[in-house]
Amino acid sequence: MASPMEKLREQCLKRGAGGIKGLGRTFRIMDDDGNRSLSFEEFQEGCADYGLTLTAEELREIFTTFDTDGGGTLHFDEFLKGIRSNMSEGRQGIVKKAFEKADKSGDGVITPADMKGVYNARQHPKYKNGEWTEKECFEEFLKTFEPDASKRDGRVTQEEFMNYYCGISASIDNDAYFDLMMRNSWKL
Repeated sequence: MASPMEKLREQCLKRGAGGIKGLGRTFRIMDDDGNRSLSFEEFQEGCADYGLTLTAEELREIFTTFDTDGGGTLHFDEFLKGIRSNMSEGRQGIVKKAFEKADKSGDGVITPADMKGVYNARQHPKYKNGEWTEKECFEEFLKTFEPDASKRDGRVTQEEFMNYYCGISASIDNDAYFDLMMRNSWKL
C-alpha cells in the first residue's frame, strides 16, 4: 500500500512533467496574503482544488512531514523540497556534469555570461526577429531554473539547477533515458 506521500507524488506526476510545477503555481495562487506559507486548511483546500484525492488524515501526515520547522504553516520552499523525489547517485552525477559545463567561469553559479557557447540563443525565435538580444535570450532561459520569481536573481546555483532536474527526473522512470536526455541536452 502506497504511503500518503507516494500517493501525492503519483497524482502530481500523472499530470506530466509539469505536475509538480503546476502544484507550485496552485500554492502561490492560494497564498492570498503573499507570505509564502499556507495553513493546514489552505493546504487541504488547495489539494482538493487541484483534484488530489487524499483523506484529511493523509493530508495532515504530508503537511506535518513538509513542515520541517514545526511552525504550523507550510512554506513554499518546504513543500517543494518535500514533494520532489530523490535522484539516484547516477542521475545526480550527470546533472552535476551538466552544471559544471554550464558554469564556464567555475564560480558555482550560472550567469548569462556563462551561457555563451553553451546555449545557442541565435536560434531563438525572438532573437531571430530582433525582439531580444542574445543576453536577453540567456536571461530568459535561466529563469527556467529559478521558478520563484520573488527570488529570481539571474544567477542559477547548483542547488537550483539540481532542484529543476529533480522535478524532471521524477517523471522519467528509466535511468538510461534520463542519462541520454541530459547528455543530448547539454552535449556531454
